[in-house]
Amino acid sequence: MSATRLGESQRRILEHLKRRGTGTTPEIAKALALSVETVRTHLRALGSEGLVARLGRRRRGPGRPEILYGLTEASQGLFPNEEGKVLRDLATFLETKGQPALVRAFFDDFVDRRRAAVQRRLAGLAGDRRLEEVARVLTEDGFMAEVATDDEGRRLLRLCHCPLRTLVGATKAPCRSELRFIREMLGKDLDRVSYIPAGGPSCTYAIAPRG
Repeated sequence: MSATRLGESQRRILEHLKRRGTGTTPEIAKALALSVETVRTHLRALGSEGLVARLGRRRRGPGRPEILYGLTEASQGLFPNEEGKVLRDLATFLETKGQPALVRAFFDDFVDRRRAAVQRRLAGLAGDRRLEEVARVLTEDGFMAEVATDDEGRRLLRLCHCPLRTLVGATKAPCRSELRFIREMLGKDLDRVSYIPAGGPSCTYAIAPRG
């Protein structure tokens, strides 16, 4: 669930849990001046979206203990985050201090540390099955990848989102390392059709066998 799809009450519940750490349905209802049933409904919806999780139970006074809720790691993306800006500034600093090779080495190492796990997933796969699995790997990494076919019948790998877009504004090292990794995963050459930093709607690559 994106931030734009959250209702006002759902947003307030998430903000309350962010500030307090945990809360039960009655506690949240009292703090936000909402009915218990309304809070329960929203918590159920937020839980189904993976934004809120049950963390156990808490007893306060007589009666059955209440379910204790807290935020999941997935919910953190809904709150302000300056990591991208800090990484961009770090890369800019290293570039301006004459250390571009260090930036490139970092991203090459980052890719190298993923290699073994990805190779295990791709073992025994070829053709479209391998291409689809590569797209799934990239989607899990935040690239919203998909496979398509253009008017010339070429298979395309489209990366519809760049999770490092802020950083790429300072250095193209992530693009270079990721492209090398994609070529290695596919075992094929790639022709760039469009590029997000150049204004394209996606980073799209036409795939051809190595010859």
